[in-house]
Amino acid sequence: MSLFPITDAAQLDAALASAGDSPVVVGFFGAFSALATQARPAFEAFAEDADAPVLLVDVGEVKGLHARFGVSAVPAAVTVQGGQVIRRAAGRQDAEAWARALLPHESAVVAPAGGAVRPPVTVYVSPTCVWCGRVKDYLRQHGVRFREVDVSVDPAAAQALVARSGQVGVPQVEIGHEIVVGFDKPRLERLLGLQAA
Repeated sequence: MSLFPITDAAQLDAALASAGDSPVVVGFFGAFSALATQARPAFEAFAEDADAPVLLVDVGEVKGLHARFGVSAVPAAVTVQGGQVIRRAAGRQDAEAWARALLPHESAVVAPAGGAVRPPVTVYVSPTCVWCGRVKDYLRQHGVRFREVDVSVDPAAAQALVARSGQVGVPQVEIGHEIVVGFDKPRLERLLGLQAA
C-alpha cells in the first residue's frame, strides 16, 4: 500500500466508510514537531509495506481530527476497524515497530524447530521501562514474533491488562491466555518451548 494524505474531515470519513470492516491506519503528524518530523520517514516506510490502507493527517493543517481518535500528541497513529479504534501507537519508532503495534498479527506462529505451533505473543511495555527492552531483545534473539503494546498511550489496554493479571507494572508478556509478569526467563522458556540459554 502507500500513504494517503488527508486534507479534511469529509475525506477521512469517506476513506473510513469505504473500508467497511477492514482495518485502516490513521497517522497523525505535524511539521511543527521535531519528533514527528524525525518519525515520519519510518512511518512512511511502514505504509509502503502495510497490507492495510494508511492515511496521514497533518494536525497543523487539518485541525481537530486527532481529538476524534483520542490523540493528544504527535507522532501517533491508530488502527480503526468498523468505526472503532482497535490499536494505538505513539512516539518515534522504526517501520517494524509501527507494523507490530498497528497491524493484526498471526493468531499462531510456527516455531522454527520441531514444527510446534506457538500461541500469539503480546508484550506490554512503557517507554521508560528498561526491562521491557530486555524482554523484547530476548524474544527477538529466540525468533519469537510478538505484538508490542505501549500501555502509556493505550489506557484501555492498560486497564484490560491489570484486570487480567492483577499487576500494574511492565513488562508483561501475554502468551496465549497466560500472562508472564516481569522478565521471567524460565517461565518464558517453558511457555514458548525455548531452549534454556
